[in-house]
Amino acid sequence: MKNLCVYCGSNTGSKPVYQEQAIALGTRLAKDGIGLVYGGGNIGLMGAVADAVMQAGGHVTGVIPEQLVQMEVAHNGVTRLEVVGSMHERKKRMFDLADGFVALPGGFGTLEEIIEMLTWRQLGIGDKPCAFLDVAGYWSPIARMMDRMVADRFLHPDQRRDLWIGDDIGEMLGWMKGYEPVQATKWLNEKRGKSLR
Repeated sequence: MKNLCVYCGSNTGSKPVYQEQAIALGTRLAKDGIGLVYGGGNIGLMGAVADAVMQAGGHVTGVIPEQLVQMEVAHNGVTRLEVVGSMHERKKRMFDLADGFVALPGGFGTLEEIIEMLTWRQLGIGDKPCAFLDVAGYWSPIARMMDRMVADRFLHPDQRRDLWIGDDIGEMLGWMKGYEPVQATKWLNEKRGKSLR
């Protein structure tokens, strides 16, 4: 794994542990020689993880839409800052640059981005690992919702297992490095088509 995309909040959240884990992740990425790809911001957990990678001697690529540059939230202290025209371009560029995706705590944007990557993988658009770093149980409700999706037959059990949710950074990176995508079909109705992979 050369580059890991990290989605996270543009706020720091209510608990110090959120920022502490963002810093720990950034430091670990630099130590392991893994570049950071992220949304290019200088605030919140975004700024914290980017600063941690830079301070530990690592490589950071930020991808930010012009609208957010104009709002003065672009991080000009990273290795490379790419300015794109839209949020759609940003997500596609981050997908192209990264070998895997992880969500730290965040809001609507963070959740939307990691779920989109899971959806792309489910549809066979990509085969890159996705993980939720479950800091202080932040993503536990999402895990329960996914279990409900499986129970109510809206999600294949293998696709539910085809992601990582936990709180150990080293374990997460180890899982990602050895990742092999599942071969499950998207559709649970047996009359529908073949596997998407």
